[in-house]
This record gives sequence, C-alpha cells and structure tokens, in this order.
Amino acid sequence: MGFFDIFRRPRPVNDIEALATFVDERSAFVTQKGIYEFSRARAGHYAKVLFREQEFLDAAEKSRWVAFPLGLARVGEVVEGVLRRHARDEDQPAVRDGVVRLVMDVFDNYPVPAALGAPAWRDARVELRRRLDGVSLHPVKLVKDVPEPFARAYYDLMPIHEKLRAAEFPTIRNYMRVTLVNVHDEFVAGADLPALVGALRDAPI
Repeated sequence: MGFFDIFRRPRPVNDIEALATFVDERSAFVTQKGIYEFSRARAGHYAKVLFREQEFLDAAEKSRWVAFPLGLARVGEVVEGVLRRHARDEDQPAVRDGVVRLVMDVFDNYPVPAALGAPAWRDARVELRRRLDGVSLHPVKLVKDVPEPFARAYYDLMPIHEKLRAAEFPTIRNYMRVTLVNVHDEFVAGADLPALVGALRDAPI
C-alpha cells in the first residue's frame, strides 16, 4: 500500500478477504510510517541527504521487515479484540482461531525478504505465532495498552544511531498508541462485525 492510499475512502470490511487486506495494509502502514517519519524527524535538515544514503536505505529496509510481524501482531490483536467482544461466548474460540489463521496467512503470502534471509524470517514467523497465541490468554486490552509489549522492540529497530534516539522512547510509544487507536476506530467504523464473526466462525479449518 502506498503512503497516500491510507487517505482514500476505505473499502468495506465485510468478508475474510477484505479483513485480510485490512490487516495487511494497516500493519504495513503503521510499521513503515513510524520508521520513516521518526528517521526524517531526527535527521532534520539533513533528511534529504540521509534518505539518499544507501547505508541508511539498507538499514531502513531491514528494519521495516523485522518490524512488519510486530505490526501484524498489534493489528491482529486489535481486530481479534473487537470481534471477540461481538461474538457469542460459544463462538469466541472459533473467531480467535480464525483471526490467528488469517494473520498467519497474511505473513505467509510474503516471500522471504532479501534484507533478512530465510532463517530470520522463519524465526519471525515463530515469534508472531507465539504472540498471537497469547492474545486469548487475557481479557481484551484497551487499545492504547496493546502496543506496550512491542514498544521497546520497535524502538530498537529504528535505523538511527542509538545516541540520536536515546531520549525518544516515549515518542515512539505514543506514536504506536495513537496509530493503533486510529486503526481500531477505522475498523469499527468500516467493518460489518456480525458478518465477520459469522465468516470466521464458519470458515473451514
């Protein structure tokens, strides 16, 4: 998804395919936007120079692929929480399992990124599944609290020297909170929640 695609009229999220597209696009957007905007802000007047440096571009490319599964885990948890609240008690396990399968399918649709390599991508998949499996072990979180377990890892991925970002952890954490709240609000406003619950409940395993 291009940067400006996020401002277009959102497509209705009313079936599993549309839900997968929503999770994929919003995960990529919140991940990349944070990396590039933070780097641009820290570089200041030198941003144009920085964004032409191959060393930085390579570091940013690696960062965004390492961070993408973190984005999938965050957006997946938000989607699961919304749908869990709209599902009957007896349907909640099927809905939860359906969301996990959907997020993992989104991940699996991507080839191994050249910036990471197959072993690191496999490890990222294992970690994503572990995070998703843990979502159902606790009540639905407030959306602003969902990024908390991911904030430090995402901050450490910023392709900026540690000395230049030493005091910016609260900024990154707040960015994650705000963007995820926006994703939540967009999902609630644009999704046919009963239809999605039914589709996930009835989807073949």
